[in-house]
Amino acid sequence: MERITSRNNPLVAHARKLAASAPYSRSAGEFVCDGFKLLREALAHGVDVRAVLCADGAELPPLPPHVRTVSVPPDIMDAVSPSKTPQGVLGVCAIPERPLPESLGGRCYLVLDGVQDPGNVGAMLRTADAFGADGVFLLNGCAGLWRPKTIRATMGAAFRVPAWTCAAAELKTLLRRSALPLYGAALRPDAQDVRDMDFTRFAVAIGSEGNGLSEEVLSMCGGAFKIPMREHCESLNASIAAAVILWEAARRRGD
Repeated sequence: MERITSRNNPLVAHARKLAASAPYSRSAGEFVCDGFKLLREALAHGVDVRAVLCADGAELPPLPPHVRTVSVPPDIMDAVSPSKTPQGVLGVCAIPERPLPESLGGRCYLVLDGVQDPGNVGAMLRTADAFGADGVFLLNGCAGLWRPKTIRATMGAAFRVPAWTCAAAELKTLLRRSALPLYGAALRPDAQDVRDMDFTRFAVAIGSEGNGLSEEVLSMCGGAFKIPMREHCESLNASIAAAVILWEAARRRGD
């Protein structure tokens, strides 16, 4: 195992910039995976882990022989880790290549429209994993899937659930080609009770709490639905709304 003690070391500087800058991460094609559990999940699901920095005495999962492994003192780990309380292990990983599929053969897909909070995006990936969604689409400036806060919030679901970032027009073409209806969570006059929806095979769009669904995505929806709640409540947190919908769909399927 190598030993690095300088903050100016190229690997240390590179890892710090990956954690701090989304444009740098995209241009490098790499992201940081913070913590033992996430690193173990990444390895288990075939993510290309290229380097691991670990604090003295930190536990590491079994690593392939090609992975560069480096021990660092606590101050270096504090400087590199995106977490306020570093867990002592940080992986530098290649961003998985996930081109848009030619068609969608699954039963259930989640579409996030302008959800900018990384905690919400991560929670919805985790919910999609829990209730058997076949994939997730991120549209219109959603929080980046491979940013540290998002990945941490997914609790490993980012490595298990296929997710794609694309333009609304691309998704529209893909849905049409796949004969897959898109429903929107929206308070339109024609919105149905979620308990009355046909969830045999579908995609569902969830917007941000502040703005809801964009007009562009609403125009793509063949139907709208609402979650019944007490009259004085205007809306639910976006990730909670997704959980209610995906749970109801899974219940109908008997999953």
